[in-house]
Amino acid sequence: MNFSLQNITRKNILTLQPYSSARDEYTGEASVFLDANENPFNAPYNRYPDPRQLALKNQLGLIKKISPDRIFLGNGSDEPIDLLFRAFCEPGIDNVVAISPTYGMYRVAADINNIAYREVPLEEDFSLNADKILAATDSKTKMIFLCSPNNPTGNALNQTEVVRIISKFNGLVVLDEAYIDFCPEKTLLTNLEQYPNLVILQTLSKAWGLAAIRLGMAFATPEIIAILSKIKYPYNINQLTQEKALKMLQLDDQKAKWVETILQQKAILAKELIKLPNVLKLFPSDANFILVRTTAAKMIYQELVERKIIVRDRSKVALCGEALRITVGTEDENRILLVALKEIGKINGNK
Repeated sequence: MNFSLQNITRKNILTLQPYSSARDEYTGEASVFLDANENPFNAPYNRYPDPRQLALKNQLGLIKKISPDRIFLGNGSDEPIDLLFRAFCEPGIDNVVAISPTYGMYRVAADINNIAYREVPLEEDFSLNADKILAATDSKTKMIFLCSPNNPTGNALNQTEVVRIISKFNGLVVLDEAYIDFCPEKTLLTNLEQYPNLVILQTLSKAWGLAAIRLGMAFATPEIIAILSKIKYPYNINQLTQEKALKMLQLDDQKAKWVETILQQKAILAKELIKLPNVLKLFPSDANFILVRTTAAKMIYQELVERKIIVRDRSKVALCGEALRITVGTEDENRILLVALKEIGKINGNK
């Protein structure tokens, strides 16, 4: 690998003078704030939030065992995904490579930023072939996107193949670990210092139960984090989100219990799903959902909607014909789903 961050960063980003907010211009404590044209009433929500999210990054650093200067916080993981395109891909010139099927926002972000998006299908068993990924790259490929555990397939990608791609590729490898808390495979966060071209995405939306506050995380070298911080909007993480995240991060034991319960319920749900006549196959899952091949995905999806039960129809996605993606819910929610699927199977069988 011959990776150079300066070589892959857009020239206008390298020379960009970032906006400096009022709260960027001092450090430490203050008692009188007359710098940001804020309303002096309705404390504490009259004040702009910390643009650097220092308290939150320090807490995350303790939990993730990583230096705060290696952490970028975004409005969901979608913000750092978009910023990576803005920072490192020249519109109309560069390209990125991604596996297929995978999380749809990589392509959307590429399209928004006018970046060619090259898909490399996974193998039939959803496994990763590093040689095929690397063969799809050229001198204009700036990033490779890998999602592990992958969405919508649910499986963790072989870490040896992932590391091979990271080691051989001269651009950025973006490894999305949104579902890593449910996975027996360990995160690559502990190896981050070995790979200057690796960006790891995680989120508080899944295992932490905080999808509503929209807080995503990117982990990388301090140099990459500095570039993302340079081009983000000044106050991208609002005060309410920072407060709620800090409070929740004190409850690591609760998060661990939730994960344990979800995994237990996933095993029960899988055992019952495979018994149903309208279920043909369950794909191995390392996430908090199961990809299920059915006899008629669109029909079953519509029947579930009529019963006010919402799953995800993935039948039009590559390699996922007639498949539904089912999130593991509570014991009661899973039971309601199973009862509905049994009823739908009986109706379909009588037609």
